[in-house]
Amino acid sequence: MTKTYLSLAAALMLASAVPALAAGELTYVVNNESATFDPSTSTETFALPVIGATFEGLVKYAPDGSVVPALAEKWEVSPDGLTYTFHIRPDAKWSDGKPVTAGDFVYAWKRVLTPSSGAKNASILYAIAGAEEYYNDQSVDNIAVSAPDDATLTFTLKAPVAYMMQLLPFQVFDPVRADVVEANPEGWTRDPATFIGTGPFRVTEFNFGKSTVLEKNPNYYNAANVSLDKLTFRLVPDPATALAAFEAGDVDGIEAVPGPELPRLASEEGNGFMVVPALGHTYAFFNPAKSPVDNVKVRKALAEAVDRQNLIDFVMQSADLPATGLVPPGMNVAGQEFRDGTSDFGLAPTALVEDAQKLLAEAGYPDGKGFPETVFMTYSSPPIEKVLEAIQQMWKQNLNIDVKIQASEWQVYYPEVQKTQFQIAQMGWGADYPHPMTFLENFTTDSPNNLAKWSNADYDALIADAKVTQDPAKSLDDMRKAEAILMDEMVILPLYYRSNYMMMKPYVEGFWRSPLNQPYFDAVVVNK
Repeated sequence: MTKTYLSLAAALMLASAVPALAAGELTYVVNNESATFDPSTSTETFALPVIGATFEGLVKYAPDGSVVPALAEKWEVSPDGLTYTFHIRPDAKWSDGKPVTAGDFVYAWKRVLTPSSGAKNASILYAIAGAEEYYNDQSVDNIAVSAPDDATLTFTLKAPVAYMMQLLPFQVFDPVRADVVEANPEGWTRDPATFIGTGPFRVTEFNFGKSTVLEKNPNYYNAANVSLDKLTFRLVPDPATALAAFEAGDVDGIEAVPGPELPRLASEEGNGFMVVPALGHTYAFFNPAKSPVDNVKVRKALAEAVDRQNLIDFVMQSADLPATGLVPPGMNVAGQEFRDGTSDFGLAPTALVEDAQKLLAEAGYPDGKGFPETVFMTYSSPPIEKVLEAIQQMWKQNLNIDVKIQASEWQVYYPEVQKTQFQIAQMGWGADYPHPMTFLENFTTDSPNNLAKWSNADYDALIADAKVTQDPAKSLDDMRKAEAILMDEMVILPLYYRSNYMMMKPYVEGFWRSPLNQPYFDAVVVNK
């Protein structure tokens, strides 16, 4: 089928062919709703649209992938690559008009490094000298981050990090304000009156289960160049229903389209169909502590019995890629694509039925006999449930086993997964920054994102070494070796490397969506 690919370098712009007075309002459909919009603590992809529209940090990504100034107007890095000094722009303000200070960053980062905050990405800040020690013992406050004055933020790394500037746009480095957070630590992000941010928009309504409504933030430093007066994120869980609303003209954009409609939408000219490259991987966690998936041969049998190409071609009808490792394509280190030259770890795009049957027999379940009751948990999502139903059928046909699918709403599902109360759990990961470490560090023993609670000392050592070595080639080698350990133990069920398929009306100009799955609306102009 014919597809329109909008590259990051091309800014993913939608050119307007109908010059007219900007309407100033846009409605964008999202399929899931997050439970929290705290940039310091949230790890949910579903929170990205709201957090990205309402918060900015020191720097941000431009449409071409470069890192450009945001709340910091300039910065310097010491010759040894250890000390970073950022200068806060004088017109940087919170959405309530108060000035943004360097101290706001110090507070926010220390809050991330306070275990009681519940921040899941604290380990990203461990690159800063003293940060890990502070996280482990709050009385050892020698973290090397300071605010010499309100306009100057400085921090020192314990070792140079070649990709530090790529890390800083990630939301965990955004500021939050002490008076706002401490007045209502649990609820400040769920009330428009207290949801104070630094981005181009501010929330006016939280209609949970229906929509989130935002308006232009008049205190944003670049407000003069923000065209939209109103931005609404409408919750429509079913992509088919969302597409119907789009084609009826009820909404301006939708974040996803139903798989069966991809061929038609891709073949139609001028309908606003977009294929956005993504650095994401949809996979499931195996729980190595729960029978029967506590047996690595069972895990490998289940992985080998899945026909990934079939899922892509006939179930999703997409242009995604079969996944046979953890890290998706598009990650470059030391001038090399991470995936080039790596193993397929015994997997293939199609099912390896005989190998899978042999492994299952070796695990004690010949022809599936005696296979224990097994549940594949997932969050409620029609497209995902359809994929899992196809996998369920593949396991029945190829291995003669019955696996039950159990779906629940995200707010119920995710807390259970965090407690590792599962045998197999559907999940996945979208990159937080464009480097393989954003996937690999999730599986270290102490990572809160290691939902399988898997632990391997050799893996941990390789990841630690890859982070601190000054030799990019050695770092790449260490990361590839670490991935091999994870995949040889088949801790995950790899499914597919993602692309994002969405719609945006042709009269919308200036919208772009990054490979990190963040939609950007600050430069949008609506001409209709």
